[in-house]
Amino acid sequence: MHPMRGRSICIRPNRILRVSRPRRPPEQEIDNRSSSAPTTPGEARVTRWPAMTAATILVGMASGAAGGLLGLLLHLVQHVAFDYSLGSLIGGESFLEGVSAASPLRRFLVLSLCGIVAGTGWWAVYRYGRKLVSVSEAVGDSSVQMPAVATTAHVLLQIVTVAMGSPLGREVAPREMGALLAAGLSRLLRVAEQDRRILVACGAGAGLAAVYNVPFGGALFTIEVLLRTFSVTTVVPAITTSVIAAYVARIGLGNQTQYAIPNLVVTPGLVIWAIVAGPVYGVAAHFFSKATSAARLHAPREWRLPIWCLAIFSAIGACAVVFPQILGNGKGIAQLGFAGDMSIGLAIVLLMLRVVVTVGALRAGAEGGLLTPSIATGTLLAAVLGGVWNLAWPGAAMSAFAVVGAAAFLAAAMRMPITAVALVIEFTHVDSDFAIPLLFAVAASAAARELCRSAA
Repeated sequence: MHPMRGRSICIRPNRILRVSRPRRPPEQEIDNRSSSAPTTPGEARVTRWPAMTAATILVGMASGAAGGLLGLLLHLVQHVAFDYSLGSLIGGESFLEGVSAASPLRRFLVLSLCGIVAGTGWWAVYRYGRKLVSVSEAVGDSSVQMPAVATTAHVLLQIVTVAMGSPLGREVAPREMGALLAAGLSRLLRVAEQDRRILVACGAGAGLAAVYNVPFGGALFTIEVLLRTFSVTTVVPAITTSVIAAYVARIGLGNQTQYAIPNLVVTPGLVIWAIVAGPVYGVAAHFFSKATSAARLHAPREWRLPIWCLAIFSAIGACAVVFPQILGNGKGIAQLGFAGDMSIGLAIVLLMLRVVVTVGALRAGAEGGLLTPSIATGTLLAAVLGGVWNLAWPGAAMSAFAVVGAAAFLAAAMRMPITAVALVIEFTHVDSDFAIPLLFAVAASAAARELCRSAA
C-alpha cells in the first residue's frame, strides 16, 4: 500500500516565501546611523555640504600650519648641522652657501651622523611602529587609516635627514602630515564616507602647497595625481585647501619664490630645442624611475638597515668633501642651473653623482620624495644638452634651457605633466611666454616615457 494513500494533503496557496535581505556591514550601519542620510540624492548632497565645508577650511588651515612648522624645522636643523647664518629661516643664506662654507670634515661627519639617524630611526619605525600607510593607499580606500605615531615619526625623520644632507626630497613629509590631519578631521566632523578620500587627498596637496608656496601646483597635484578626476566636487576643495594652506604657511616661511631666475626671452632656437630634447628627457626619466623603484624595492627593513645607511651616507659625505653641491634635496643644484652658472663639464660630473647618490640613499633604506631631485636632474641634463645645442645654434640663455628641462624631466619622472608645468611656473615665476616651450617639452617627454613603459 502506498504510504500517502488515505492521507489528505493541505496546500496553502497564500503562503509567501520570504527571502532574507543581506545584512549590511557593521561599519556601513554605523555610518548611516551617525550621518542620518536622507533618502533622496538631492537631500544627501545638501546635508553633506556643512560638514564638508567646515572640514575643507580646517584641513587647509591644519595642513598650512603643519607645512610651515616642518619648513621651520628643516631650516633650523640645517643651521645647527652646518653652522651657517640663522637668517636662512627668513630667506638669508642658502643651504648650498652654508654647506660650501662648512669645512670638508664637517660635511663628512654630518653625513655620517645622518646615516646613523636614518638607519636607526627607520629601523625603529619598522620594528616597533604600526605598518605605514602611504597617501595613495589612504586615498584609494578611506577605511584604511594612517597610523598617527608611526606616520609622524616617518615625517620627522624625512625632514631631519634632508636637513642634514640627504639627497632625497622633503615634499613627501608635509603631504603625509596633511593627509594624516585631514583623515582625523574627517572622522571628527563625521564627514560622509564618499568625501573622506577627497579630503585626505586635499590634505596631501595642501601640505605640498604650504611647504613650497605653490597653491595652484598643490591643487593640481591633488586632482591629477591623487584623485585623477576633474569635477566640481574635487576641484573646489582641492583649490580651497591649497590656497588656505599656502597663505597660512607664509606666516612662518614668508612669501618667497623658490628659485631666482634672470629675465628670459623665448627664442626660436629654444622652442626647437624643447621639441627635440623632450623625448630625450622622457627616456632618461624612464630609466631614472626604474632605478629608483628598484632601489626602494630592494632596500633593507631589518637589522641591515642601519649598516647600509651608515655606509652609503658616509660615502656621500666623502663625495661632498669635493662636491658640496650634491648635498641636500637638490635645490642648490637647481638654482645653479636656473642661474646659468654651470659649465658642461661640471654639469656632467654633478649629473652622474646626483643620480648615484639619490639611488644610493633609497637603496640604503632612507625615505623621501623625488620632486626636487627630479628638478635638479632636469636642470643638470639641460646644462649638458643646452650647452651642446648652443654650440650649433647660439642665442638662447642657459637659464632658459634649465627651466624647460626641469619641467620636462619632472613631468616624465613623476607622470604628472600638467602639475609639473604649474609647479615650475610657480617655482620660478617665469614669464607666461614660456608656456610654449614648456608645453612642447613636457608633451614630448611624457609621450616618450609612456612609449618606453609600453615597450618594456
